[in-house]
Amino acid sequence: MAKIVSVHSFRRSTGKSSITANVSAQFAKKGKRVGVIDTDVNSPGLHFFFQIDREEIDKTLNDYLWGQCAIEEAAYDVSAKLGVEGSIYLIPSSTRAGEIVRALREGYDVSLLNKGFRTLIDKLNLDYLFVDTHSGLNEETLLSIAISDTLLLILRTDQQDFQGTAVTVDLARKLGIPHLYLVVNEAISSYDFGALRKQVEETYNAPVVAIIPLSEVFASQQSSTIFSLRFPDHPFSQHFANIVAVIETPDKV
Repeated sequence: MAKIVSVHSFRRSTGKSSITANVSAQFAKKGKRVGVIDTDVNSPGLHFFFQIDREEIDKTLNDYLWGQCAIEEAAYDVSAKLGVEGSIYLIPSSTRAGEIVRALREGYDVSLLNKGFRTLIDKLNLDYLFVDTHSGLNEETLLSIAISDTLLLILRTDQQDFQGTAVTVDLARKLGIPHLYLVVNEAISSYDFGALRKQVEETYNAPVVAIIPLSEVFASQQSSTIFSLRFPDHPFSQHFANIVAVIETPDKV
């Protein structure tokens, strides 16, 4: 049965989309059939990682939410672009200014997201569907989280992230999410990572599956490529491999 994995952060600019792209691509590299959907209709950006130009995008998630197409019509097979053994489909949100303004002004029927997720899994015969959520907490985000099998929460080491993540963890537990994991991103290299892991796990009573150090090399490549595919032997790529392993076999955590 396909798994729905939501990747979320309470605040923006935590590297959420980069982590979504890298982890989903690693599953496709292993031969899985993977969907990746950008539900951040207010500020979409996931398409940059998958080497797909705006001119190539005809239909988007916005079109589906406004009743203008079936959701599978907005799915783009980017497997050949990435050179993976499996299949990976990107469902982008619109980058057109007018459509972003419309989404902000009019909103959409968020119940369609649930139906759309299930349709994508069925039509594309997916093993995994990754959902890059909108940062913060709103109706769309809560719905995405509520129907997920796995929730990856991304946070950085500052007080606002810690407080916001606490709220999200509490809500996720009330929603009964089967598997909840934490990823600490952009950790300053001078930190004691063992102590940091212990602190975060004790604070939220949830496992930390990766602590990714702050790196200029990684940051410089983030939005132009999928780092773990381009640099498979780089130490940073091992962090994504660790996350993949946990999602595959959650009972071993």
